Amino acid sequence: MNRTAMHVMVILITGMVIGLIARSRRIEREQAEAAQVQMEAEVAEAAVAAQTAAKEPVVVEGDGWLSEFELTERNGETVSSKELLGQPYVVSFFFTTCPSTCPMQNEKLKILQEEFYGKGVRFLSISCDPEIDTPEVLSEYAKRFEADKDQWLFLTGELNYIRRVGAEVFRLPVNRRFHTDRFVLVGADGEIVALYEWPEPEQFDRLKKDIGKLLAGEKIDDSKDEGNDS
Repeated sequence: MNRTAMHVMVILITGMVIGLIARSRRIEREQAEAAQVQMEAEVAEAAVAAQTAAKEPVVVEGDGWLSEFELTERNGETVSSKELLGQPYVVSFFFTTCPSTCPMQNEKLKILQEEFYGKGVRFLSISCDPEIDTPEVLSEYAKRFEADKDQWLFLTGELNYIRRVGAEVFRLPVNRRFHTDRFVLVGADGEIVALYEWPEPEQFDRLKKDIGKLLAGEKIDDSKDEGNDS
């Protein structure tokens, strides 16, 4: 091969490499733009849901403020707050079609399940899109996170009732496909111990420590907990 042919080959190879790099960067840019569009769409949807929740009052059937609840677990059985007494538990709200926040939230719960497996604490994931999240759908979804059927419960019910459970029992705003990034720690007596912003590493670590304290029978000073609304 003469020198001219070698130069041509080098130019061709260099051009191919540059083209591949440019294509790779273009794909990365397009993926980033698509992710940004998706995030903006989710934020907009959450904002609309929040406005709807504020404008549409919860219809209260009967007298009084909810202090107890009954919901349907993924196995089709009814679970009541009375049945949960005697053990601490962590509550969160989610929906199965959520593409980003909910999977990350449930990965956090998976970490907690692994750390406290069989140690006497439960986890309650309550759907805020019950029309879609039937017990059958929840059962399949729970498998993604290797949720133990006894320790990690996936619950559904009627939307208006779930909104009341969120607001009246757990002090959290909830609407169809709208929820906050908070975990609620409930003591063995059924009383709220504290609320935690799970995306914040310090608060997530504090939640783990507080669960450990409850299981050890220690008292928690919730005045030091930044995630507590009380």
